[in-house]
Amino acid sequence: MTLKNPQPNETIREPVRDSRLLNPIERISEILFGLIMALTFTCAISVAEASRVDVKEMLIGAIGCNIAWGIVDAIMFLINGLAQRGRDLAIVRFVRKTGEPEKARAYIAETFSPELAEIVGAESLERIRQEIISAPSDKVRTRIYGRDFKMALGIFLLVFLSTLPVAIPFAVISQVQLALRVSNGIAIALLFAGGWILARYGGFRKLRTGLIMALIGVVLVFLTISLGG
Repeated sequence: MTLKNPQPNETIREPVRDSRLLNPIERISEILFGLIMALTFTCAISVAEASRVDVKEMLIGAIGCNIAWGIVDAIMFLINGLAQRGRDLAIVRFVRKTGEPEKARAYIAETFSPELAEIVGAESLERIRQEIISAPSDKVRTRIYGRDFKMALGIFLLVFLSTLPVAIPFAVISQVQLALRVSNGIAIALLFAGGWILARYGGFRKLRTGLIMALIGVVLVFLTISLGG
């Protein structure tokens, strides 16, 4: 990836800042997951043969499925976070004890994103290495914090609540065909909105990213259904 310096007359846009527990990428990913899970139920409805009883069972199944997967996703988030902290602690211990500074700097660079790793030079990595060596031994801990549980709860709620906009039309509209069309329209609109938010956070083109996100969601839904999901 090549980074270009801004031109003298070019407007410098400050990156979007987000102080919430889950950043937009994490939030939209969870919502997209929940929407796809819900859409695999709604898109499998046979409009010609569906009855209100079938729709009720579908709603119960969709909500129950998203509750289950929300719990699984939240637990996996905690496990992944704990494993990542364990990896970071292993790197810190190695950097402190090793007599190979070059290898220590390589492990430090591994903790950066590829874009930042290309920019950070050997001198900066060496300063970080020296700071790690001189830092208190209890600075990095392998444990789960209260913030992690809050984020896990947020993940569960996002997966669960993303079912409701797709399911509500079936609960309030008596005509199954109309309810299905409204439900699918809401889902596509939410996918587009998710892409728009991601584009704003990542600095991409909002309209194009929104359309791509909606298209990806539709493709994933039909792929999931075709594979028996």
